[in-house]
Amino acid sequence: MTDSQKDLEQRVHVDLPRVLPEQMVVSVETTLPPDPTGGHDVDTEFMIRHFG
Repeated sequence: MTDSQKDLEQRVHVDLPRVLPEQMVVSVETTLPPDPTGGHDVDTEFMIRHFG
């Protein structure tokens, strides 16, 4: 290991607990937002209205 790597390790050392990937789970209950188009196919309705 070079002197610059040792120096960097000494300056950047942070005392944090080790976290395993299995512990990295977040669960939040959510509700889906309402459909902004109200269930309509706006592209098809536009075509029918203006070109049909």
